[in-house]
Amino acid sequence: MDYVIEMLNIRKEFPGIVANDNINLQVKKGEIHALLGENGAGKSTLMNVLFGLYQPEKGEIRVRGEKANITDPNVANGLGIGMVHQHFMLVDTFTVTENIVLGSEPKKMGRVNLKKAEQEVQELSERYGLNVDPRAKIRDISVGMQQRVEILKTLYRGAEILIFDEPTAVLTPQEIKELIQIMKSLVSEGKSIILITHKLKEIMEVCDRCTVIRKGQGIGTVDVAETNPTDLASLMVGREVSFSTEKKPAEPQETYLSIKDLRVKDVRGVEMVKGLNLDVKAGEIVGIAGVDGNGQSELIEAITGLRKTESGEIKLHDKALTNLTPRKVTQSGISHIPQDRHKFGLVLDFPIGENMVLQSYYDKPFSKNGVMNFKNIYKKANELIEEYDVRTPDAYTKARALSGGNQQKAIIGREVDRSPDLIIAAQPTRGLDVGAIEFIHQRLIEERDKGRAVLLLSFELEEIMNLSDRIAVMFDGQIVSEVKPEETNEQDLGLLMAGNTTVKAGGE
Repeated sequence: MDYVIEMLNIRKEFPGIVANDNINLQVKKGEIHALLGENGAGKSTLMNVLFGLYQPEKGEIRVRGEKANITDPNVANGLGIGMVHQHFMLVDTFTVTENIVLGSEPKKMGRVNLKKAEQEVQELSERYGLNVDPRAKIRDISVGMQQRVEILKTLYRGAEILIFDEPTAVLTPQEIKELIQIMKSLVSEGKSIILITHKLKEIMEVCDRCTVIRKGQGIGTVDVAETNPTDLASLMVGREVSFSTEKKPAEPQETYLSIKDLRVKDVRGVEMVKGLNLDVKAGEIVGIAGVDGNGQSELIEAITGLRKTESGEIKLHDKALTNLTPRKVTQSGISHIPQDRHKFGLVLDFPIGENMVLQSYYDKPFSKNGVMNFKNIYKKANELIEEYDVRTPDAYTKARALSGGNQQKAIIGREVDRSPDLIIAAQPTRGLDVGAIEFIHQRLIEERDKGRAVLLLSFELEEIMNLSDRIAVMFDGQIVSEVKPEETNEQDLGLLMAGNTTVKAGGE
């Protein structure tokens, strides 16, 4: 059997943890091979070994049957291996082309020949159906387009084997569809793809084979055509996983959050929230469904004090929250699970234990007269780490060293533990595996059942349908429709989200 990549008995250790414990991975030419595992199972570590970012303690790598010693990413590039990272490695102020050629610039008479580079980028972009503008600045293009720039970067360097690390975690449903087409066209040109993911639907749709890793160990490789999402989920988590969330009907009480005629501008001064009205009651989960870019982010930022409002009012229990500072908003009884956990959820270079008290470190028992009590801080942190199953070597480990899913569990633990009246959950399960999603969904429903109000923002229609008691559809800065999940379907929701208000709930 001809394998383009063989990773045999790979062992990779970090202080206090074995990330890869004698794992095997064999990838055939021209296939899309999924690498499936929970957050923190060791998938990215294994691929970082293949890409030369980490050196393994043991094991060998063969590329096209030849033993390879991949000491750094340049060696990997030379062997035709390219990696599209989960967090993009792009320079915001550079153009698409400048980013793509960075480090391997074509020179003419000692000067960078950007014209030639732009032409090559254009040709590559057309060949693989990427539709990228070579002259656009990175800061002016969407996240989905930035990812295509990362793909072009690897192709420009001659990659034959592409590693995609959680490529759909930050994409809208439409961009995911387009990416799947791009991956199919790459493979039809003879490329091979390794797809790190925990989205079972994508594996079923696009992958040929799938290797499962659990807690750092290889569980085995299966043919996707001969398996199903339920079996894959239990291979990955080691137990049966429920895909639909069990919950009793909501019992909404009095209105907690009330928003009237709200208007909010974005960074550029463009009005994104245009006279929006919304109520959220105690004991219910209200989901906001909408295509990204219709004012959802600005709405959440306005409620949480991260963005000034132009006009209108936001009230919690009839008390005005409009334009208060984030700390005042928090103290009034609101918890915020932000959609960008790195920018707004954590201080990445602080220990995870200190991140657990970011909202309350200035209060007793965590500090007294301005002096922090670290004994109490770490006691609390350890309780939350235990309760929310945050997998970390210890509470002193830096937040950035944890996998995305464990960072998210830490944020959710911190926010829910404060017993707020209103929980704002923005993309709470973005980039998480089915086991972690199930856990977080149960937590949000528990909070609802305790009489809290929950406002959920998610671009995953499945999540909105699964969790919400009431769905508010947001289009062009306004709530254009309200529907009950049991009276609609994903098709009709999609039409409403596109601004088609003639759709009747329930697909009539």
